Amino acid sequence: MKTLKLLIATMLALAATVAASASPAIFKNGKSRYVIAVAAEASVSELTAAKELQHYIEEAGGVTLPIVNTCPSGHYISVGYNNLAQAAFGDPAPEADDETVFCRTKDGNLYLYGGSVRGTIYAVYTFLERHLGIRWYTPKFTKVPATERLDLPEEDFIQSPAVRFRFVQYHNAMRDEAWMAHNKNNTTQETARNPYGGISGYWGIHTSDYFINAGEYFNTHPEYFCMRDGKRTPGQLCLSNPEVLRICIEKMKKVMAGNPDYWVYDMSQNDNPFFCECPECHALEERYGGHSGIFVWFVNQVADAVRDQFPDKYIGTFAYWYTRQAPKHIVPRDNVLIRLCNIECDFSHPIATHESNRSFMNDLEEWSRIAKNLYIWDYVVNFHQYLAPFPNFGVLADNIKTFRDHNALGIQEEAQYQTDGGEFAEMKSWVLARLLWDPHQDTDALVREFISDFYGAAAPQVQEYFELCRSLVKDDTFMPCGFNAQHPIYTDDFIDKAWTILEKGKPLVEGDRELARRYDRVRLQILYLKEMRNPEESKTNGVKDEFLRIIADNPGIRINEGQATEDFLKRLP
Repeated sequence: MKTLKLLIATMLALAATVAASASPAIFKNGKSRYVIAVAAEASVSELTAAKELQHYIEEAGGVTLPIVNTCPSGHYISVGYNNLAQAAFGDPAPEADDETVFCRTKDGNLYLYGGSVRGTIYAVYTFLERHLGIRWYTPKFTKVPATERLDLPEEDFIQSPAVRFRFVQYHNAMRDEAWMAHNKNNTTQETARNPYGGISGYWGIHTSDYFINAGEYFNTHPEYFCMRDGKRTPGQLCLSNPEVLRICIEKMKKVMAGNPDYWVYDMSQNDNPFFCECPECHALEERYGGHSGIFVWFVNQVADAVRDQFPDKYIGTFAYWYTRQAPKHIVPRDNVLIRLCNIECDFSHPIATHESNRSFMNDLEEWSRIAKNLYIWDYVVNFHQYLAPFPNFGVLADNIKTFRDHNALGIQEEAQYQTDGGEFAEMKSWVLARLLWDPHQDTDALVREFISDFYGAAAPQVQEYFELCRSLVKDDTFMPCGFNAQHPIYTDDFIDKAWTILEKGKPLVEGDRELARRYDRVRLQILYLKEMRNPEESKTNGVKDEFLRIIADNPGIRINEGQATEDFLKRLP
């Protein structure tokens, strides 16, 4: 009996192996029986998706799959929700703006589809990532592994993004529409109709001065502006003034009518702490629980006034600085979006679990309880020194999950938005884009993958240096998004060890101009710290010369948010 059972088991295993090996190959040794089927009436982005699928299969496997608009008689890859997908699965068509991706196989055919705006093209990119190992690391560097064979995967893969609106605010990420599409980054400060399905825009920031400009109104109507110490001043608006509300509503309607492609329009405080102290404003703040209360009261009225004309749009306002705490006895309207900013946080520890961030976490919990629409403005770099190490990779996924779990409609990762360059800028923008789509990915694995592919022969040194930077974070570390080179996180021992590690990698990139430039931008982190901490010594040991050489070799690189590089260099000792 045991012999018979063993024989049966062996035969079943053999049958399974034969069945697996019989799975059709999409391509093999430069040949394929497959075509790419896309409906003639498909959306612009779905047609782009078919072309991109064809392009990358050709680049990876050396075979060109024809794109057809008629019903194929043989094997096919169906792109977009069309008659083929409907017949195969019978599901209703996804909503146009649904970004859920479907990668499914049936009867020897592959179906890649989603919503017609961006869902289908994201399904194609997901398939290329998962089964051909393609990575769009930077606008200038895409990894396309060569392969002789691609078997049809047996899968029913369905995935939705963690949050609806995803914005990586690195200069390279927000300026390149192809990179944004490939990495599923779907919103920025502007709108753009492009072959990848377009970009959603968030109109405006700190817009009180736009709606009622002090230069235009203050001399004739000082009562429109805030009272400070008993005197009217042009810092903020007096929100209790009914004329201020009337003008803001009138101008907001014009903005929305003239810029119809945005999904949300900002009506928020100017970027200063000069809230109005007049008796009427103070009474409203007392009634609604603080500075945020009067803003919600004001913006609710703007939202009510535009709702009928613009039923699918949002009016956004800040929960930032003095308006960060949630109000009392009032809730935002359904067409109001709260843009909550965590600028005061400690970015070395997860927001949800570390005591240093308890205050913000309380505010997040309160806002998520009363606001139907919540948008998180997160900070991921050191704005006082873009070049210095800022070891926050360990909190990125946890924080995104926290925001998602508190009903975030969108997340904006503010980074080095003015220029390229900076501390691991290329890597962090790619990792952030991946995590905004799916924060359950292993951040360490993403980092290792990027370092291995992007830094080539010097990857072991970069990885060792990265781990050293990560070790800077201790239980009692407090790392804001703005501090200088004298911060206690940077010890002399750390700098010495980092210098030793990175010097070992220099010979490994000699002769490769592009690889050497990438490696130099990593070395620049420690060169910057040495220059800032010991400027006189840097003049004699070659540090300053090397620092200036790399800066010159990377035109446009910026040292910090508030100062042009030319001005910074002029002030160097």
